[in-house]
Amino acid sequence: MGEGDRDSMPVLQWIAAIREMIMSAWKKTLLLLGGGHSHAIALKEWGMNPLSDIRVILLNDVAYTPYSGMLPGQVAGFYDYEDTHIDLRRLARFAGSEFCIDQAVGLDVAQKQVICQSRPPIAFDYLSIDIGSTPNTITIPGANRYAIPAKPVSHFLPQWDRIVAQVQQAPQQPISLSIVGGGAGGVELAFNIQAHLARCFRQAHQPETHLELHLFHRGDTLLSGHNPGASRRVEKALKQRGVQLHLGETVKEVTETQVICDSGLNIKCDVVFWVTQASAPPWLKDCDLKTDEKGFILVENTLQSLSHDFIFAAGDIATMADSPHPKAGVFAVRQGKPLIQNLRNIILNQSLQNYHPQKRYLALLGTGNRSAIASWGKLSWQSPLLWLWKDKIDRKFMDRFRDLPAKMESQKPELKPPVMYCAGCGSKIGHDTLKSALQRLDLTSDASIIFGLNAPDDAAVVEISPEDCDGYLVHTIDGFTSLTNDPFTFGKIATHHSLSDIFAMGASPKTVLTQVTLPHGSEAIKAEILYQVLAGVTEVLSEYKISLVGGHTTEGEDLALSLACNGMVQKSCLLTQNNLKPNQALILTKPLGTGVLFAGDRQYRTKGKWIDFALESMLLSNQKSAKIFQDYNATACTDVTGFGLCGHLLEMVKASQVSVKINLDKIPFFDGAVAMVEAGILSSLQPQNLAIASEISTPDTIQKLPQYQLLFDPQTAGGLLASVPPEAAEACLQQLQAAGYTHSQIIGFVGVEGETEGAIAIE
Repeated sequence: MGEGDRDSMPVLQWIAAIREMIMSAWKKTLLLLGGGHSHAIALKEWGMNPLSDIRVILLNDVAYTPYSGMLPGQVAGFYDYEDTHIDLRRLARFAGSEFCIDQAVGLDVAQKQVICQSRPPIAFDYLSIDIGSTPNTITIPGANRYAIPAKPVSHFLPQWDRIVAQVQQAPQQPISLSIVGGGAGGVELAFNIQAHLARCFRQAHQPETHLELHLFHRGDTLLSGHNPGASRRVEKALKQRGVQLHLGETVKEVTETQVICDSGLNIKCDVVFWVTQASAPPWLKDCDLKTDEKGFILVENTLQSLSHDFIFAAGDIATMADSPHPKAGVFAVRQGKPLIQNLRNIILNQSLQNYHPQKRYLALLGTGNRSAIASWGKLSWQSPLLWLWKDKIDRKFMDRFRDLPAKMESQKPELKPPVMYCAGCGSKIGHDTLKSALQRLDLTSDASIIFGLNAPDDAAVVEISPEDCDGYLVHTIDGFTSLTNDPFTFGKIATHHSLSDIFAMGASPKTVLTQVTLPHGSEAIKAEILYQVLAGVTEVLSEYKISLVGGHTTEGEDLALSLACNGMVQKSCLLTQNNLKPNQALILTKPLGTGVLFAGDRQYRTKGKWIDFALESMLLSNQKSAKIFQDYNATACTDVTGFGLCGHLLEMVKASQVSVKINLDKIPFFDGAVAMVEAGILSSLQPQNLAIASEISTPDTIQKLPQYQLLFDPQTAGGLLASVPPEAAEACLQQLQAAGYTHSQIIGFVGVEGETEGAIAIE
């Protein structure tokens, strides 16, 4: 090779790097099924050091995952919900992961997809499972119906809160509780239940003997698997606290009022808690994964499935074939880092590393009175100092997920030459990609559609029936870049948002066209994202028998969706913005604050429960509220979206040439919205919306309030704002709230004739 050839090598390598990046944009999908301890740690590690060409999805049935180490302390009343739960939505945002909330009900290994309860299947290239376990109640008559399982925690805690509230509200009434299962979980639950309820009775000046607590265990000693000293300490402490132990007893039936044992022992009780051996979900046995005799996934020491090399499992749902260990949170926590490292390794075609669980582990059992019992190997001891140590360890663990660090430049993927993607028609999605997504959709069929997606042409053609001619055609288009990291949910939100313009005018939507912009990636991933988005769109459309008749696709940096909606309305039913009447009441159907909440979400500043509440509202259609407004003789209506409440209201006021007075105290706001404004977080559209503030009469004291800023906050899938006759306002409001618009409020009134036209006064 000559000198000139050597000089050309860097250029050739640079060209190869460009080609590699073009080929690698979102090459594979990694699906994390379950939000257990291992996956929480894995997401944190991934967020600190992501692989830029991998699409990551987290699928879990709830947005908050419990930390098992602190749950007994929550039962005792030492911690609140946020102390003991990891905010998965916020963590997923930090990790750059999509986050889908649903229950997995099946696994199609051959097609590489997880079957969900309430959404389309989710496809993957690599799968990691960390869904925990549940107590086994299947074989005991009555247990499934009458007992409260300790898992899932999301079901257990509301039941426990109800019991605490019952005791606090009627402390003069005795209560009898039973716990079935004398392992570490049952023992610790007994300690903390007794401590909390005894404290409730003392605070109400009632005797602690009002609480009768029974613990059933089929073994002759408690704490199976731990040393005899720990078992003796536990039994002695429980008896001192008045807990009645029933050892060597096998529960054979649970009824509404009693626990029945094989020995003939019958104990009357008001509530039964079930904390027996863990079990796996039944659907795992129906797929081709290799499992143990109890249905748990068998894995290598690398946490890789014995039967499928593209599937991993960790936490309670996994059984290590060569290194079996108890189902305990301490192992799940320590599996997090090796799990994510091996997921990286298999993606990068590198060797996997073995995880070696410790042979002995320290168990710290909180006794509900700020003390703890320790079990380690053959040793055991009890001390309040152990509780302080345990509390410090647990809080330090949870702090890892609250104080998410800013991503440093050194933590970002290595910068590579930019990819020059095509524009114009070159940015369209390929025919095969589009076809593969559309074939999976269940499209609504309508005989009036002459040409649509089922029989495509250059444009859709819809026949107008004679009965539709005595009215108006209504057309609108709307859309935006995705504000949630779940394509399916985004498709539903964008559809509700776009249809809202049709509903606000009293019209009925007939057909919809879509414009989808998909992030760059492999053809398979683009087809999957397109399918998820359109599945969200068609789920909403099918509810109202609206037809998706066509659309267009392009590639871009971010996922975006627009919908062109067409509808019809009878002339007598048309609602407009320009028909406010003097003395009418103004009713708003949804809270304000989506703009600031999702601005804060991008900075990891919101709480997951705030976003969950906002999404629930955004997924509530305005169709029923529009019909209710028509039933109560509304004369003007608009949907509150991008211009904010004041922007849309000002349009109505000017068009109607009236004035209005708004009561700021009556306006509903989303949880967390005020906190975001107080933290200085506003939507990027806020300054433009605030430009109309000079046209609004507002005292200086009100202008300084964060709630005032939210009147200009742009809303996505916001509610309707309508005017109804004053005599119908209260009845209309009650009807709206009964229909699911629970935050509807009468926020003000239209001024009397003669007052300044085109003015808004906020009081």
